[in-house]
Amino acid sequence: MTQELLNTLYVQTQGVYLRLEGDTLRVQHEDVTLRNVPLHHLGGLAVFGNVLISPFLLARCAEEGLEVSWFSESGRFQGRLSGPVSGNVLLRRAQHKALDNPSATLHLAQRFVEAKLRNTRLVLQRAVRERGETPALAAALLEHEAALRQLPQARTVDEVRGLEGNAASAYFAAFGDLLLSGEFGFEGRNKRPPRDPVNALLGFVYALLTTQCTAALEGVGLDPQVGFLHALRPGRNALALDLMEEFRAWWADRLALALLNRKQLSPEHFEERPGGAVLLSDEGRKQVISAFQQRRQDAVQHPLFKEPVPIGLLPHIQARLLARYLRGDLETYPSFLGR
Repeated sequence: MTQELLNTLYVQTQGVYLRLEGDTLRVQHEDVTLRNVPLHHLGGLAVFGNVLISPFLLARCAEEGLEVSWFSESGRFQGRLSGPVSGNVLLRRAQHKALDNPSATLHLAQRFVEAKLRNTRLVLQRAVRERGETPALAAALLEHEAALRQLPQARTVDEVRGLEGNAASAYFAAFGDLLLSGEFGFEGRNKRPPRDPVNALLGFVYALLTTQCTAALEGVGLDPQVGFLHALRPGRNALALDLMEEFRAWWADRLALALLNRKQLSPEHFEERPGGAVLLSDEGRKQVISAFQQRRQDAVQHPLFKEPVPIGLLPHIQARLLARYLRGDLETYPSFLGR
């Protein structure tokens, strides 16, 4: 699949060759031309997996300041090519300046949390429609509605974190009602280490999603460790965690629930370790990774585009929108709202 989004050409079709024909980028598979894109339409390239690029095209991209980012087929960031004068240092400088600007920091924290609240509410509403309302689900929905009303009035990032934390507590108090299989129970969120299969699965899927968000941020030249909602700590990809909040329930939790409710995972896919930790087995991890990669290929509607886009590109789109906001090209950061 090859798509042009936000002036960036995303190439995910394996085995294609990108070459330069005059002032046109040509996407070829064997002797067939799949797409022609005028080079002046592009601000950058993002290629995934087995995609070849001609040296003449690379040289032209470097000369004209078109950034080229390489990712593995599964979405892991591998490297980036920039010309002699790169805008990345200016982008990172804008990122650090925003961190020192209380207004910008608050705005981004609110936008990340608003998306999380709205997308989590979708998961809760879907459960009520399909299985009926329970007291815990009703309480979680009320908490999310209250948080969404209060969020615009928050004056500090700590207030935003408090609203997000209260909603998350209510959500996980109701999470057991989202499970259909009697093979798994859920008594609440726990981690480091997880002490039951559901928490082990959630932690693993969150780690996969964080990797995707980290790669997307690195692909546009942002520093994944400099976040606005999550506190800065050495070695912590705070901005990736910020971005992940937009997708946590809508992507990660829904995938985990589908694996459990459709019985694609069973108790045999988990192992208890000394000390009470519960982890996915090797086979369990294979099942989850396979489902995660399949989900990345599913196309959904993004609020800013007419054509559906693969779910796997959503973090990349949001990372570029975030970069545009930090550069001052956008007045607000348009967070992702699912359907």
